[in-house]
Order: sequence, then structure tokens, then C-alpha cells
Amino acid sequence: MPRAATTADVFNAIAEPRRREIIGVLVDGREHAVGDVVKVLRMPQPAVSKHLGVLRKVGVVTVVKRGQHRMYRLNAAELKPVHDWVKTFERYWTNQISRIKERAEQKAASGAIAPPSAKKHDGED
Repeated sequence: MPRAATTADVFNAIAEPRRREIIGVLVDGREHAVGDVVKVLRMPQPAVSKHLGVLRKVGVVTVVKRGQHRMYRLNAAELKPVHDWVKTFERYWTNQISRIKERAEQKAASGAIAPPSAKKHDGED
């Protein structure tokens, strides 16, 4: 049985770390030629082009031809489904941060943790 394409949607497309790096380069909202991305990421041009093609297929980047260059731009609106999905878990992170803060404050109040100003610096006795 043939495998399903792993880049059929934005979630699968951005699962590849190099594609997320490319998105990071394009995050400024400007147009970038493939060569610009190659220089920044120090990746081979064919690999950058392949990854940009995948991102283009799912709509995360757009491309226009300017002279002999293809200029790529991030289409951040296509990342919204990822944002919305991840946001559903925000309450867990917020809860964890609150719990860590409470524990740290309790330990500090009990004297288990010395306040930063009470710590000795290297070389001090």
C-alpha cells in the first residue's frame, strides 16, 4: 500500500525542521530569492528549492517571478490552523508556570532558596 503524502497539509509541511528554519527566514514579511535563503541557512540550493516547493504547495509561502528570480514571501495566514490548535494547550502551560511560581515562592518563603542578593559570588568567602 503506498504511503500518503506527508506534506498534504500545513501541519505535516512544518513538521520538517528545515522548513521551519526557512519560515524563520521569511518571517520578516519581505520577498526573498532562493539564494537569500541559501546564504542565511547555508543549505544547498536544491534542498531549499524543494522545501520552498512543499511550503508553496500548502500555501505557507507565495512566489512571484521577478526577472530571472523567483521571490518567496511568507503567507502567515496559512499558519493559523497550527496556531489555533496549539492555543488549545495554552492553559496547560499557563497552569504549569503558575504552579512553578507558587512552589518557588513557597520555598523562598521557607528559606529553602536564598534570595539572589544573598548568593555568594565566585571568589568570595
